[in-house]
Amino acid sequence: MQSLPARCVWRRSCLLTSPRRAYTNDTVKQKPYYITTPIFYPNAEPHIGHLHSLVVADIFARYSRLVNPSKPVHFVTGTDEHGLKIQNAAKAKGMDPLAFCDELSEHFRNLTRKADVSCTRFTRTTERQHCDAVTHLWKELDSKGLIYKGSHAGWYSVSDETFYPPTQVARAEKDGVEYHVSTTSGSRVEWQEEENYKFRLSAFRETLLSHYSAHPEAIYPPQHHTDIVASLQEPLEDLSVSRKRSRLTWGIPVPSDSEHTIYVWIDALTTYLSSVGYPFPPSGVECVPSGTAQGWPPNVQVIGKDILRFHAVYFPAMLHAIGLPFSQRLLAHSHWTVDRAKMSKSVGNVADPIKAIDEFGIDLVRYYLARVGGRFKDDVDWSQEQLQKHSREIISALGNLLMRATSSKIMKKVAKVKRPRAVDVPDDPLYAPLKRDLGRLALTFHALIEGFQVADAVEEVVQVLDSANLLMTQAAPWAKEASSQDAAYVQSLVFETLRQCGILLQPIMPGKAALLLDSLDVPATERTLADAAFARRDVGDVRQGVRLFDVDLSKM
Repeated sequence: MQSLPARCVWRRSCLLTSPRRAYTNDTVKQKPYYITTPIFYPNAEPHIGHLHSLVVADIFARYSRLVNPSKPVHFVTGTDEHGLKIQNAAKAKGMDPLAFCDELSEHFRNLTRKADVSCTRFTRTTERQHCDAVTHLWKELDSKGLIYKGSHAGWYSVSDETFYPPTQVARAEKDGVEYHVSTTSGSRVEWQEEENYKFRLSAFRETLLSHYSAHPEAIYPPQHHTDIVASLQEPLEDLSVSRKRSRLTWGIPVPSDSEHTIYVWIDALTTYLSSVGYPFPPSGVECVPSGTAQGWPPNVQVIGKDILRFHAVYFPAMLHAIGLPFSQRLLAHSHWTVDRAKMSKSVGNVADPIKAIDEFGIDLVRYYLARVGGRFKDDVDWSQEQLQKHSREIISALGNLLMRATSSKIMKKVAKVKRPRAVDVPDDPLYAPLKRDLGRLALTFHALIEGFQVADAVEEVVQVLDSANLLMTQAAPWAKEASSQDAAYVQSLVFETLRQCGILLQPIMPGKAALLLDSLDVPATERTLADAAFARRDVGDVRQGVRLFDVDLSKM
């Protein structure tokens, strides 16, 4: 097994969009919106859970741009490439660890592209910049007396890269063989005793408890906030932050001690800092914290619920130790299951995100992830049937509405009168319900997204689309008996519905939303949240015959 050299292998990060801009003292006061996904562990190819994290974070990143297009967005994702699991997996394949990581990291990079994820930085923990940042953080913590050499004994999971307390370990048996597993993750654990370095996590319990007690919005969903606060009622054990190099060679060496390797979690968590320029230079502006120009602290960190403790306890303690503010909010989403069972490569029930994207297209997959997985509180089941069902829903509600409103019969009829503005459509019983819905849609959608209620926000859009389709059916503007004026009123409200919904769906279905807005001749400069207000803008020369979804519903 080849060891990682003392100077980490240089890996140039991939900027999937534009490079990170430099901020002057004039612009530093507007902190960029900073959002992160977990830094994925590339010991296997990505699954639907990885795609879910990426899409959820992308929804919020795109929504920030929708709210304030002039505000920079830093959106970080990437791969966590050190640790015993990677070392063992590479060895099993007879590969050099870095070559192994190069291969698997590319799968995650490709997933971000196929998923139309607007990340501004794809980072890897094997990059020189990151390794230097980890070394700097270690030295800072050490200089404050927060790292010491001791011994550690406990139940260790190679799969989870963590020690578990005895209260989270249970006996298990398979084929007559007894072993122990983590009750949290189900992973096998083994008793290990060794000398290592420790971080004085115990010194930060009261600080963390005070913070979370004062900020109930800091962790979502609320049950996870409750769990973290409850766990902080008990003393915290100091955290093991190194492994003997005789056991773990694939990682960043401990400064001044070549016999130890920095443990994966202090390495991985520092990614959120290194990806925006840590160690931060002085801000140069009085009363503006260092790091603000780069975007620190994160506005939102999207994580899976299984790694909540690392992000809600370990990382904030490190941040407080070096004088940096905590992340503003943690969104700990639940897991995707298959037939109500946890996805497992050994069982063979891992849902392939690439296959789903290739079959349905990314916008329909993103819609499904948001519609079904956007409540975050409970595990949800990945189902081909449900994906088809919800694909039919949005195809029918959105795509067919556009086709109906631009049919030849209606277009010929409304050409005889001047197109009315949506605001001028009469408030009679036929039109009033949809006008009322459109008047509140943007504000309701905004409040729900701000409250992390993504599925409910999408449902609001679907309900308004359903109301517009109902109006079309009730008014029948294509019929001979419908007057040209009445047909124009209906079409005007439907076009307004499509315009508003197209704007609001941009973070959810960016490709199809752009196609819809293009077909309505909505200028690129008029697609912000402010523009989604009722009758804020008129549609232009609407194109006929545009198919938003090239899918045969009869085959779904």
